[in-house]
Amino acid sequence: MFTLSVCLIVKNEEKVLARCLNCARQFADEIVVVDTGSTDSTKQIAKIFTQNVYNFKWVDDFSKARNFSFQKATCDFVMWLDADDVISKENIQKIIELKKTQTPADVYMLKYEIAFDENNNPTFSYFRERILRRKMNFFWEGFVHEAIVPRGKIEHLEISIEHRKIKVANPKRNLQLYNKKIKEGHVLSPREQFYYSRELFYNQQYKKCIKTLKTYLKNKSLFPANRQDAHKILAQAYIQTNKTLLAKNCLIDSLKFSAPSAEICCLLGNLAIKNSIQEAAFWFKCALNCEKNLKSGAFVEDQYYNLIPFIQLCYINYKLGNVSLSKEFHEKAKKINPKNPSVLYNDKFFKSLKI
Repeated sequence: MFTLSVCLIVKNEEKVLARCLNCARQFADEIVVVDTGSTDSTKQIAKIFTQNVYNFKWVDDFSKARNFSFQKATCDFVMWLDADDVISKENIQKIIELKKTQTPADVYMLKYEIAFDENNNPTFSYFRERILRRKMNFFWEGFVHEAIVPRGKIEHLEISIEHRKIKVANPKRNLQLYNKKIKEGHVLSPREQFYYSRELFYNQQYKKCIKTLKTYLKNKSLFPANRQDAHKILAQAYIQTNKTLLAKNCLIDSLKFSAPSAEICCLLGNLAIKNSIQEAAFWFKCALNCEKNLKSGAFVEDQYYNLIPFIQLCYINYKLGNVSLSKEFHEKAKKINPKNPSVLYNDKFFKSLKI
């Protein structure tokens, strides 16, 4: 049996904070809220749930704020949440049961679900270091995209935390933080290069993204999941700059380092579909045979493992004249997500054919 401190860093989260803390108080022995400069009612809401509300002057460094919150915790284990995180009743009960463990691990990795489809099913998930033994003095690293390096006895659990945003964050915030640090003379670590390149891509700075990723990929000791994801982002940046051959070569090159992911296979299928429909079919079939490996630390987009290849194979088989097989793939896609726009379009199309 162990006690659990739940720690949050917050700023102007009055619309979501109560929702999160209502979940946390059902299993937390202690809640710690660190405010980094709210101008709304965030702190007043936090004080309804806990007296452990602290101010922290924002210094453009998420790790420093999170480490401060961990320093205020007093329980056996610490757990971090974001203000817009939600935990279902089923997963709350799993955490309550976890606390009864007689010989707990040092780190519990929980699933983080950050995107959802039209049916509210998760489409993007990965494992994060979520519950950690306090006396082992784990600490956050990275001024943005902060993380803790797990050590000791580590267990991956089928417990999910849902990230449910209701407001659009400033898409340039993280990139601005990176650029500020670089201007101050900060030399990016390999991990920071990886996440910096992602921010460059999201902000459509494709040429700079390509340059950063090419430098990053020269490192021979990269985390395999990050290496594969870097190849994926690099390929997408090449596509955005009309360098499709380089994109294809980049994706093929990623297969030298690890088993293909469905995301990589679907990208290869999309590149092939205009010039070689048979090759495209091959890659989408490969995607269906890829195994999701969340424990690798990879970002997993679930739709690439079923829905997207089903939709594409529906189209490909129709083009090849295999109408009955095309409809079979449509029905499989429909079973996964009947509200998906492509599925709705294809459903209407097949009904017009009266088959």
